Amino acid sequence: MPDDAGTNRGKSQVGPDARSAEILARLKSMRQQDAPTHGGRVLSYVYDPGSDILDELAGKAMELARPLNGLDPTTFPSIAQMEKELTRFAIGLTGGRVGRIFGSVTSGGTESCLLAVKTARDLWRSAHPDSTLRPRLLTSTTVHAAFQKAAKAFDLDWDPVPVGPDGRVRARDVLGRLGDDVALVVLSAPAYPTGAIDPIAEVARRTRERGIALHVDACFGGLALPWWGTDEQWDFSIPGVTSISADFHKFGYAPKGVSVLMHRGRKRHRAQFFATSSWPAYPVVNPTLLGSKSASPLAAAWAIVSYLGQEGYAEAVASCRKSTEAIIAAVDGIDGLQVWGRPTGPALALIADTSVPTARRVDPHRLADAAVAAGFRLQHQPGFTQSDGTRLPRSVHLTITPVTETVLPELLTTVSQAADRVRGRRPHNASLAGRLARMLYPSPKRPGPGVCAMLLRLSGAGSGVPGKMAGLMALIEALPAPVTEALLTELLARTSED
Repeated sequence: MPDDAGTNRGKSQVGPDARSAEILARLKSMRQQDAPTHGGRVLSYVYDPGSDILDELAGKAMELARPLNGLDPTTFPSIAQMEKELTRFAIGLTGGRVGRIFGSVTSGGTESCLLAVKTARDLWRSAHPDSTLRPRLLTSTTVHAAFQKAAKAFDLDWDPVPVGPDGRVRARDVLGRLGDDVALVVLSAPAYPTGAIDPIAEVARRTRERGIALHVDACFGGLALPWWGTDEQWDFSIPGVTSISADFHKFGYAPKGVSVLMHRGRKRHRAQFFATSSWPAYPVVNPTLLGSKSASPLAAAWAIVSYLGQEGYAEAVASCRKSTEAIIAAVDGIDGLQVWGRPTGPALALIADTSVPTARRVDPHRLADAAVAAGFRLQHQPGFTQSDGTRLPRSVHLTITPVTETVLPELLTTVSQAADRVRGRRPHNASLAGRLARMLYPSPKRPGPGVCAMLLRLSGAGSGVPGKMAGLMALIEALPAPVTEALLTELLARTSED
């Protein structure tokens, strides 16, 4: 916030309209530094349907709901009505039936994931009141990091099951780790890093037999897979699936943040709530982690769903599928580069083709850095060593949206030309910073802010987010997780410090 926020002290005396214009002009100037949110040139974080009509509709709906407080839908019944209609739509998409599946709108995918874990933990504790066991959260390695956050926040052991070289977890590996201490199994539809759908139906048959809850994280694919045409089962049509999360601010095309968490049965849904009358003010009943919350994202999501309906979403998904298939076909023709595994849905990852000689391989991180020159942002994903010691390759992630089709020829040309420029170049080497860090911290210990700043400068990141990310990714790959987590904390914290 500006130092003089809320006062005109030290400023020339201007009218309120001029002052407002000055503030908005400054905001527009700051926005010029941001990556473009429209136009299909950023292939992560933003979900652009390519429609000015939807942008305008969302903006007007948000403004109408701006004064509302989602804390109390009994005072603002429009909130309850919009939430009812939005959850009804989501339940229908995910193979459920109203009256058997119950849901709540949340502030985003992370909150949906946190609540799914909290609910499962509470129900597990109720079912095992005398147990001396510590509840366990069983997931695939590729499940979203929000579930690690949930395990820490709600005091569960996180148990990630390694995936295969194709990025897919095997059902037998998940089933082999089931036990009485498992409060929740989480699988993805699809997994963000790889675009692969986990073997949900096969796992669900066994978890249902054992009375173990199974959550499907469809935050990414929940508003795309219903129209994708896949034979892979993932939703409430599978009896053993007990909850599903899906984000309307992804392929629902609503502004951030709005998601929905759905449960099989009222008992599970009600376990999500917090309620108390044990204080001297108004009774507090929160279906989500937040109390006071904006109703604007909810209103925007409701308006967009009302406008698009099933037909509009089907058209949007058809565009995404067309672009995804074109990218996969184009990459198949690029020497030294390949698509990771068999993605299902509007996301894929690119990796080096290790079946060809080193001189012909394309390092995906160098590829992504080279693509920046043409104005495209692909998302770097560092290589990762799993709990069993097996290594997953470094990759770049691409989220495909309807607007991708409008820039598809340019995107394909950019990927091909970037591959030609970096083919045969070895992955970026962060050995100097890595050796120094290992000397200073031979054990996986978190370094302090000063050491982090030094390591970031050596990696090329400096005190801010670098324009090219290959060096930083190489440093992440070279160091123990506690060290890289401290580095990244310092890097992000410094972006908003003086």
